[in-house]
Amino acid sequence: MLLEFRHIDTHYGDLHVLKDVNYEINEGEIIALLGGNACGKSTTMKTIMGVVRPTRGQVIYDGQPIERLPTAERVRRGIAPVLEARRLFPRMTVFENLEMGAYLRKRGPEFDQDLDRVYTLFPRVKERRNQIAGTLSGGEQQMVAMGRALMARPRLLCMDEPSMGLSPLYVEQTFDIVQEINRQGTTIFMVEQNANMALSIANRAYVLQTGQVVLSGTASELRQNPLIREAYLGEMQVAQPIV
Repeated sequence: MLLEFRHIDTHYGDLHVLKDVNYEINEGEIIALLGGNACGKSTTMKTIMGVVRPTRGQVIYDGQPIERLPTAERVRRGIAPVLEARRLFPRMTVFENLEMGAYLRKRGPEFDQDLDRVYTLFPRVKERRNQIAGTLSGGEQQMVAMGRALMARPRLLCMDEPSMGLSPLYVEQTFDIVQEINRQGTTIFMVEQNANMALSIANRAYVLQTGQVVLSGTASELRQNPLIREAYLGEMQVAQPIV
Protein backbone atom coordinates (compact mmCIF):
# COMPACT_ATOMS: atom_id res chain seq x y z
CA MET A 1 0.00 0.00 0.00
CA LEU A 2 1.36 3.41 -0.96
CA LEU A 3 -0.79 5.79 1.11
CA GLU A 4 -3.22 5.20 3.94
CA PHE A 5 -5.38 7.36 6.18
CA ARG A 6 -6.00 5.65 9.52
CA HIS A 7 -8.88 7.15 11.53
CA ILE A 8 -8.04 10.71 10.58
CA ASP A 9 -9.74 13.63 12.31
CA THR A 10 -8.94 17.14 11.14
CA HIS A 11 -10.11 20.40 12.69
CA TYR A 12 -10.00 24.09 11.82
CA GLY A 13 -10.26 25.48 15.34
CA ASP A 14 -13.56 24.19 16.69
CA LEU A 15 -14.76 23.10 13.24
CA HIS A 16 -14.52 19.32 12.85
CA VAL A 17 -13.86 18.80 9.12
CA LEU A 18 -12.65 15.21 8.65
CA LYS A 19 -14.27 12.67 10.95
CA ASP A 20 -12.65 9.25 11.42
CA VAL A 21 -11.66 9.06 7.75
CA ASN A 22 -9.95 5.97 6.32
CA TYR A 23 -8.48 5.73 2.80
CA GLU A 24 -6.27 3.16 1.13
CA ILE A 25 -4.32 3.90 -2.06
CA ASN A 26 -2.37 1.06 -3.65
CA GLU A 27 0.60 1.62 -5.92
CA GLY A 28 -0.42 1.97 -9.57
CA GLU A 29 -4.06 2.90 -8.91
CA ILE A 30 -6.15 5.89 -9.88
CA ILE A 31 -8.30 6.76 -6.87
CA ALA A 32 -11.07 9.35 -7.06
CA LEU A 33 -12.46 11.24 -4.07
CA LEU A 34 -15.96 12.53 -4.79
CA GLY A 35 -18.24 14.85 -2.89
CA GLY A 36 -19.99 18.19 -2.92
CA ASN A 37 -18.71 21.57 -1.80
CA ALA A 38 -17.39 21.89 1.77
CA CYS A 39 -17.44 18.15 2.40
CA GLY A 40 -13.73 17.86 3.22
CA LYS A 41 -12.18 16.98 -0.14
CA SER A 42 -9.67 19.83 -0.23
CA THR A 43 -8.90 19.31 3.47
CA THR A 44 -8.02 15.72 2.60
CA MET A 45 -5.52 17.01 0.05
CA LYS A 46 -4.08 19.53 2.51
CA THR A 47 -3.73 16.78 5.10
CA ILE A 48 -1.81 14.58 2.66
CA MET A 49 0.54 17.44 1.76
CA GLY A 50 1.08 18.60 5.34
CA VAL A 51 -0.60 21.98 4.98
CA VAL A 52 -3.07 20.84 7.66
CA ARG A 53 -2.03 18.52 10.49
CA PRO A 54 -4.61 15.96 11.69
CA THR A 55 -5.77 16.13 15.29
CA ARG A 56 -6.09 12.35 15.47
CA GLY A 57 -4.99 9.37 13.43
CA GLN A 58 -2.10 8.56 11.11
CA VAL A 59 -1.16 9.28 7.51
CA ILE A 60 1.00 6.37 6.33
CA TYR A 61 3.08 6.72 3.17
CA ASP A 62 5.20 3.85 1.90
CA GLY A 63 4.90 2.17 5.30
CA GLN A 64 5.99 5.20 7.34
CA PRO A 65 3.90 7.74 9.30
CA ILE A 66 4.25 11.20 7.77
CA GLU A 67 1.60 13.27 9.54
CA ARG A 68 4.28 15.28 11.38
CA LEU A 69 6.59 15.78 8.40
CA PRO A 70 6.81 19.18 6.66
CA THR A 71 5.49 19.55 3.13
CA ALA A 72 8.95 19.76 1.55
CA GLU A 73 9.94 16.40 3.03
CA ARG A 74 6.76 14.81 1.68
CA VAL A 75 7.57 16.13 -1.78
CA ARG A 76 11.13 14.83 -1.41
CA ARG A 77 9.71 11.39 -0.60
CA GLY A 78 7.61 11.34 -3.75
CA ILE A 79 4.26 13.08 -3.18
CA ALA A 80 3.50 15.99 -5.51
CA PRO A 81 0.37 18.16 -5.72
CA VAL A 82 -1.48 19.67 -8.65
CA LEU A 83 -3.23 22.46 -6.79
CA GLU A 84 -6.80 23.65 -7.22
CA ALA A 85 -7.00 26.56 -9.68
CA ARG A 86 -3.47 25.73 -10.94
CA ARG A 87 -1.63 28.26 -8.70
CA LEU A 88 1.17 29.00 -11.15
CA PHE A 89 3.71 31.76 -10.66
CA PRO A 90 1.98 34.14 -13.10
CA ARG A 91 4.92 36.51 -13.76
CA MET A 92 7.37 33.72 -14.46
CA THR A 93 7.75 31.92 -17.76
CA VAL A 94 6.37 28.47 -18.35
CA PHE A 95 9.89 27.02 -18.22
CA GLU A 96 10.61 28.78 -14.91
CA ASN A 97 7.41 27.32 -13.47
CA LEU A 98 8.52 23.85 -14.55
CA GLU A 99 11.91 24.46 -12.93
CA MET A 100 10.15 25.18 -9.64
CA GLY A 101 8.73 21.67 -9.69
CA ALA A 102 12.27 20.31 -9.40
CA TYR A 103 13.48 22.77 -6.77
CA LEU A 104 14.28 19.97 -4.29
CA ARG A 105 16.43 18.11 -6.81
CA LYS A 106 19.89 18.75 -8.20
CA ARG A 107 20.04 19.95 -11.78
CA GLY A 108 21.46 17.24 -14.04
CA PRO A 109 20.64 14.66 -16.71
CA GLU A 110 17.49 13.54 -14.84
CA PHE A 111 16.12 17.08 -15.02
CA ASP A 112 16.49 17.08 -18.80
CA GLN A 113 14.86 13.65 -19.03
CA ASP A 114 11.90 14.81 -16.97
CA LEU A 115 11.60 17.98 -19.01
CA ASP A 116 11.50 15.91 -22.20
CA ARG A 117 8.79 13.76 -20.64
CA VAL A 118 6.69 16.82 -19.81
CA TYR A 119 7.15 18.25 -23.30
CA THR A 120 6.14 14.89 -24.83
CA LEU A 121 3.00 14.72 -22.69
CA PHE A 122 2.18 18.38 -23.28
CA PRO A 123 3.40 19.60 -26.70
CA ARG A 124 1.57 22.89 -26.11
CA VAL A 125 3.68 23.48 -23.00
CA LYS A 126 6.83 23.11 -25.08
CA GLU A 127 5.48 25.63 -27.59
CA ARG A 128 4.72 28.08 -24.76
CA ARG A 129 7.88 27.45 -22.70
CA ASN A 130 9.12 31.05 -23.01
CA GLN A 131 5.70 32.64 -22.50
CA ILE A 132 4.67 34.32 -19.24
CA ALA A 133 2.51 31.78 -17.41
CA GLY A 134 -0.16 34.28 -16.40
CA THR A 135 -1.00 34.93 -20.07
CA LEU A 136 -1.92 31.29 -20.81
CA SER A 137 -5.46 30.00 -21.16
CA GLY A 138 -6.96 28.00 -18.30
CA GLY A 139 -6.37 24.71 -20.09
CA GLU A 140 -2.76 25.59 -20.86
CA GLN A 141 -2.17 26.61 -17.24
CA GLN A 142 -3.52 23.25 -16.11
CA MET A 143 -1.02 21.50 -18.39
CA VAL A 144 1.82 23.54 -16.89
CA ALA A 145 0.61 22.77 -13.36
CA MET A 146 0.61 19.06 -14.11
CA GLY A 147 4.00 19.30 -15.79
CA ARG A 148 5.43 21.20 -12.82
CA ALA A 149 4.28 18.42 -10.46
CA LEU A 150 5.81 15.75 -12.69
CA MET A 151 9.18 17.53 -12.53
CA ALA A 152 9.35 16.34 -8.90
CA ARG A 153 9.35 12.72 -10.15
CA PRO A 154 6.43 11.75 -7.88
CA ARG A 155 5.33 8.25 -7.03
CA LEU A 156 1.99 9.74 -5.92
CA LEU A 157 0.38 12.62 -7.81
CA CYS A 158 -2.37 14.37 -5.82
CA MET A 159 -4.73 16.37 -8.02
CA ASP A 160 -7.22 18.84 -6.53
CA GLU A 161 -10.17 19.50 -8.87
CA PRO A 162 -8.23 19.12 -12.16
CA SER A 163 -11.31 19.86 -14.29
CA MET A 164 -12.29 23.08 -12.48
CA GLY A 165 -12.83 26.00 -14.84
CA LEU A 166 -11.86 24.09 -17.99
CA SER A 167 -13.78 23.83 -21.25
CA PRO A 168 -15.19 20.37 -22.09
CA LEU A 169 -12.39 19.85 -24.63
CA TYR A 170 -9.66 20.56 -22.09
CA VAL A 171 -11.43 18.40 -19.49
CA GLU A 172 -11.25 15.41 -21.84
CA GLN A 173 -7.62 16.12 -22.70
CA THR A 174 -6.73 16.45 -19.01
CA PHE A 175 -8.27 13.11 -18.08
CA ASP A 176 -6.64 11.41 -21.08
CA ILE A 177 -3.26 12.69 -19.89
CA VAL A 178 -3.98 11.60 -16.30
CA GLN A 179 -4.48 8.07 -17.62
CA GLU A 180 -1.23 8.23 -19.59
CA ILE A 181 0.70 9.46 -16.54
CA ASN A 182 -0.75 6.54 -14.60
CA ARG A 183 0.22 4.08 -17.33
CA GLN A 184 3.78 5.41 -17.05
CA GLY A 185 3.86 4.29 -13.41
CA THR A 186 2.57 7.18 -11.28
CA THR A 187 -0.18 6.54 -8.76
CA ILE A 188 -2.99 9.12 -8.90
CA PHE A 189 -5.19 10.43 -6.09
CA MET A 190 -7.76 12.78 -7.56
CA VAL A 191 -10.21 15.05 -5.76
CA GLU A 192 -12.92 15.84 -8.27
CA GLN A 193 -16.48 17.15 -8.53
CA ASN A 194 -16.95 15.87 -12.08
CA ALA A 195 -17.95 12.39 -10.91
CA ASN A 196 -18.78 11.08 -14.36
CA MET A 197 -15.31 11.82 -15.76
CA ALA A 198 -13.52 10.74 -12.59
CA LEU A 199 -15.31 7.39 -12.44
CA SER A 200 -14.62 6.80 -16.13
CA ILE A 201 -10.87 6.52 -15.46
CA ALA A 202 -10.57 5.58 -11.76
CA ASN A 203 -9.96 2.09 -10.39
CA ARG A 204 -11.71 2.86 -7.12
CA ALA A 205 -13.42 5.81 -5.47
CA TYR A 206 -14.49 7.18 -2.12
CA VAL A 207 -17.51 9.42 -1.52
CA LEU A 208 -17.18 12.04 1.19
CA GLN A 209 -20.13 13.81 2.83
CA THR A 210 -19.82 16.26 5.73
CA GLY A 211 -16.33 14.95 6.46
CA GLN A 212 -17.18 11.26 6.53
CA VAL A 213 -16.69 8.47 4.00
CA VAL A 214 -20.21 7.29 3.18
CA LEU A 215 -19.45 5.04 0.20
CA SER A 216 -16.44 3.35 -1.34
CA GLY A 217 -15.85 0.70 -3.97
CA THR A 218 -14.68 0.12 -7.49
CA ALA A 219 -15.51 2.80 -10.01
CA SER A 220 -17.85 0.46 -11.89
CA GLU A 221 -19.71 -0.40 -8.67
CA LEU A 222 -20.21 3.24 -7.78
CA ARG A 223 -21.36 4.13 -11.29
CA GLN A 224 -24.16 1.58 -10.88
CA ASN A 225 -25.11 2.72 -7.39
CA PRO A 226 -28.51 4.49 -7.62
CA LEU A 227 -27.55 7.05 -4.98
CA ILE A 228 -24.41 8.01 -6.92
CA ARG A 229 -26.30 8.07 -10.20
CA GLU A 230 -28.83 10.51 -8.82
CA ALA A 231 -26.62 12.67 -6.60
CA TYR A 232 -23.45 12.93 -8.71
CA LEU A 233 -24.15 11.70 -12.24
CA GLY A 234 -27.33 13.72 -12.79
CA GLU A 235 -29.56 10.72 -13.44
CA MET A 236 -32.93 10.89 -11.75
CA GLN A 237 -34.58 7.59 -10.87
CA VAL A 238 -37.89 7.34 -12.74
CA ALA A 239 -40.78 5.85 -10.84
CA GLN A 240 -42.43 2.81 -12.41
CA PRO A 241 -46.00 3.43 -13.65
CA ILE A 242 -48.84 1.83 -11.73
CA VAL A 243 -50.69 -0.74 -13.85
